[in-house]
Amino acid sequence: MSSVPPVCSTPPSVETLTPPITPKLNDDPNSQPSKKFIDDPEHVPADANIPDNYVSYTLKQQKSLPPITWDNWYTKLNWLNVAILAGTPVIGLVGAYYTRLRWETAVWSVVYYYMTGLGITAGYHRLWSHRSYNASKPLQYFLAFVGAGAVEGSIKWWSRGHRAHHRYTDTDLDPYNAHRGLLWSHIGWMVVKPRRKPGVADVSDLTKNEIVRWQHKYYLSLVVIMGFLFPTVVAGLGWGDWQGGYVYAGLLRLCFLHHSTFCVNSLAHWLGETPFDDKHSPRDHFVTALVTIGEGYHNFHHQFPMDYRNAIKWYQYDPTKWFIWSCQKLGFASHLKSFPDNEVRKGQLTMQLKRLRETQETLSWPSDNSDLPVISWESYLEQAKSRPVICVAGFIHDVSDFLDDHPGGRHLLTKHIGRDATTTFFGGVYDHSNAAHNVRHILAVARSYLD
Repeated sequence: MSSVPPVCSTPPSVETLTPPITPKLNDDPNSQPSKKFIDDPEHVPADANIPDNYVSYTLKQQKSLPPITWDNWYTKLNWLNVAILAGTPVIGLVGAYYTRLRWETAVWSVVYYYMTGLGITAGYHRLWSHRSYNASKPLQYFLAFVGAGAVEGSIKWWSRGHRAHHRYTDTDLDPYNAHRGLLWSHIGWMVVKPRRKPGVADVSDLTKNEIVRWQHKYYLSLVVIMGFLFPTVVAGLGWGDWQGGYVYAGLLRLCFLHHSTFCVNSLAHWLGETPFDDKHSPRDHFVTALVTIGEGYHNFHHQFPMDYRNAIKWYQYDPTKWFIWSCQKLGFASHLKSFPDNEVRKGQLTMQLKRLRETQETLSWPSDNSDLPVISWESYLEQAKSRPVICVAGFIHDVSDFLDDHPGGRHLLTKHIGRDATTTFFGGVYDHSNAAHNVRHILAVARSYLD
């Protein structure tokens, strides 16, 4: 299993360092990088020449379409998507009312749900969008076929939008910006014509992939075949349930799969925790993983997008990871990418420390006592005659409100009033805990000049 090289490596010793080489600078500000740094000089990536401030510049210069109102809403809908997303469940439910569900068809519907779902999660997402592993041609063709059965667009179209989502997460250049609401990120962005173009994202690597080109060219035919005909034919030829195959393995399976995948854009940005980074909205949650075939550990995924895993613990639910791993063992996949455990743990520790600091700021902590008055030992003894004060480590403590709360009993405090209890406090009688030290600092009222 290959892994992404660590961000930092151990620096060499001073003795092994060689003198720095000063590069020759090109005085022409419009010069382009040397062709030896470009994979394909004849095919320039779409984002090769975008400005450094692309996001802010684009949002400022590119005007969004007019807002949707009650007077124009019907002209702003993508009616093809509306027909697919609304028609599929309606026809499926009506068909289910008139069609008995056989157990063979039920099993086949679940099996085909996972097959087409893996076409999206293992294929469209982790293979083609993020290049997290290499797949053999047979595996690529399989994923392209069953991915088309999910009816979510071609590989090229889907991956282009998803790469834009990762690059411009939570901005208006993100096609399914979670900050626009749960309903928008789940389905709204598909049924409403976009108010602005999504941010630029390069898919030149997919354009050069013959299987991606083939699927894109014949996508509509593949949708009909894999989305509806294939599940119907399997149930029909297998156990004579043509109608059930169409209704349950075709229509209703597709409806469940759609909303399962959509939850990656919506639920995974709303439900759960942020154990790796809270700068953006992606979150980790078991429920989301359960309904998305393992895509629910989304906070990890957005931090380490080229990792073939979503779930890094063996017990976390990620059947897509298990599928890719199994394909590697069978020789259909290779070069599975995983970020070094050290980098993953650093991300977790960073968030843990941040949360500890946030918790620390909500607590009342003793001051450094530098502002306490300094009194003489004689003054301390004089004050001890009228109030319960005890000296520990050069600090004078007023224990009036703590006498009845002392775990060791009131008598252990009263016997040290007007005395130096340093030895007793620091292990002579009991080696006090951190909590006791915190309480002691809160009770401090003065310092002895003998400190």
